[in-house]
Amino acid sequence: MTKKFASQGDIGEKKVTFDEIGEGLWAFTAEGDPNSGVIIGDDSVMIVEAQATPRLANLVIEKVREVTDKPISHLILTHYHAVRVLGASAYGAGQIIMSDTARAMVTERGQEDWDSEFQRFPRLFEGHESIPGLTWPTTTFSRSMTVYLGKRRVDISCPGRAHTAGDAVIHVPDQNVMFTGDIVEDHSACYCGDGHFGDWGGTLDVIRDYRLDAIAPGRGGALIGQDAVNRAIASTRDFIDSTYRPAARVAARGGSLNEAWHAVRAECDPKFSDYAIYEHCLPFNVSRAYDEARGMDTPRIWTDKRDLEMWEQLQG
Repeated sequence: MTKKFASQGDIGEKKVTFDEIGEGLWAFTAEGDPNSGVIIGDDSVMIVEAQATPRLANLVIEKVREVTDKPISHLILTHYHAVRVLGASAYGAGQIIMSDTARAMVTERGQEDWDSEFQRFPRLFEGHESIPGLTWPTTTFSRSMTVYLGKRRVDISCPGRAHTAGDAVIHVPDQNVMFTGDIVEDHSACYCGDGHFGDWGGTLDVIRDYRLDAIAPGRGGALIGQDAVNRAIASTRDFIDSTYRPAARVAARGGSLNEAWHAVRAECDPKFSDYAIYEHCLPFNVSRAYDEARGMDTPRIWTDKRDLEMWEQLQG
C-alpha cells in the first residue's frame, strides 16, 4: 500500500484537553494537534495561537466560556504558520500581535504556506471556506513587548530562531508560566521544515533559564512542574540534534538527500517513531537539515508543488 503524504491519512478527530497550568492560565491541547493557550486578565482574555480555521477556533472559545465570560481582547500568534493563524477571525480580538519577523514571513511566504499546509493537513482544514484570508497583525514588536490585562502583566519576546526565524514566547510572571509555541514540544515531533537547527539549542537554553513552573508547548500535553518542563526541553533538544547530526554528516561527504533521509531515520526512528506527527514531519525535517548543513541559512519556501516533488524524491 502506498504511504500517504504528510497527514493526509490522519482523519480521526482528537480528544481535547483543557488544563489549568496556573491561576487563570489554561492550555488547550488535542493529542498532538496544534495547541492554544488562554490567559485570563482582570477584565479580558488573551488567546495564544488561533488554530487553523474558525471552526477549530470555536472549540477553543467553547472551552474559554466554560471558565470565564470576559471578552477576548488580544490574540498573540507565536509565528506565521497557517495551522496556527488562520482561525483568527473567530475571536473578534481587537489586538492581534506578532513579531516583526513573523509578519514579514506572512508577506514573503504566507500564501504559499497556506496552500502547502492545506494539502498536508486536510482534517485540520475542514471548514476552510470560512477563512477570510491571510491573518495580519494589528501590532508587531521587534524583540519584546509587554501587555497588561488589567494588573496582570504578560511579557512577549523573541528568544531566538528555532521553529522559524520569528518565533515568540509568552511569559506570565505572576505564575512563572510560559506559552512556547513550537519551540518546545512534548511527545510530538518538532516540525523543522522552516527551522534553524544551529540556533534552536541556544533558544531552548533561554527558555530553560527562566526555571519555569509550567509550559504550554506547541504540541503535546501541558507541562506542569519543573521536572516536566525540563524533561520536555531536553527531549526537544534531543530531537533537534538527532535530526541534524546524521543529515550534516551525509552533506559533509557530498551525499544525497535520499542518503540523508535514511541516515536520519536510522537515528530517529528508534527514539521518536511513536511521537505525534513524526512521519508527517520527517521529510520536511530531513530536507531542511540537509539544506542548512550545506550552508543555506534561510529556509526555502515550501509550496504544494515542492512538497510533492520532495516526497517523490525521498520515496525513491
